[in-house]
Amino acid sequence: MRKSVQFFTTIALMLSGVLIILFAGLTPSVSATEKLHFARKVNLALRRTAHHLLQKAGDDTSRILPVQQRDARTFQIQLNHAFDYNQLPRLLNESFAVHAIRENYDVAVLDCARGELQLGYNINDLVRVGEVPCVGRNQKADCYTLQVTFNSIQEEPSQPVMAWWVLALGTCLTALGYVVWQKWPSTPSPTESPNPAPVSDGLLRFGTSSFSPKTLLLQVGTNQHALTYREAKLLQFFIDHANQVAEREFILKSVWEDEGVFVGRSLDVFVSRLRKLLQEDPAVRIVAVHGVGYRFEAQG
Repeated sequence: MRKSVQFFTTIALMLSGVLIILFAGLTPSVSATEKLHFARKVNLALRRTAHHLLQKAGDDTSRILPVQQRDARTFQIQLNHAFDYNQLPRLLNESFAVHAIRENYDVAVLDCARGELQLGYNINDLVRVGEVPCVGRNQKADCYTLQVTFNSIQEEPSQPVMAWWVLALGTCLTALGYVVWQKWPSTPSPTESPNPAPVSDGLLRFGTSSFSPKTLLLQVGTNQHALTYREAKLLQFFIDHANQVAEREFILKSVWEDEGVFVGRSLDVFVSRLRKLLQEDPAVRIVAVHGVGYRFEAQG
């Protein structure tokens, strides 16, 4: 009876070791939250680029269409009006720098009708050579799709060959561990409960304050404020772009364009409200940059 119990215990331990190894190998290297945050930054950078391209072409009124994500690496935005391709490399690189995006990427300009490649380059052309291909060529007025593909973002590769020796090694180590456990004299030891990992409360912390996007509650010192929907969107934009200069047009398009609302000078009203709520936090300031926009300064 004892031998049967030991046999089945050994088998159970081996299977447990194998399952642990296999599940560990399937764990993705990049969390879903990080991928979502990266996609959001790319979205904002492409919208900023589209805005400036159209503005330099004399178009200040057309609606900028939503950014489309084709897969983990590819993003597209459609421009229904003509733009200057010569301006694209600098503006796009500048937008990615604003949002701290440093991955290597390819740019393709496709015609909307057939999806055929018209113009394109890799960022290394601009960084290492100082000039990208196709600059200065004639570009007819048409609808174009601006496509950016990042080269450093990859899906988790499968390794079927490695799995066999990992499986064998795991089985051997598990069996060896059981044998040692059977032979080694047991020594009573106190039961220790590891400290649980801290659970994220979902708060965005800045200065000595915090903000909950879920409940729209702002905590400043001992005071708690319930923000309106638009106040909350503006505050979250400032937190995401802390200590950066944000242009007025970029703020309006990023915060309110998806609602079809352009609030114009009323942006100053919302900024004034946030300043009043945050005045008790000495580590936070919303500074007006004359002729440009605002800078949300947060220490700590």
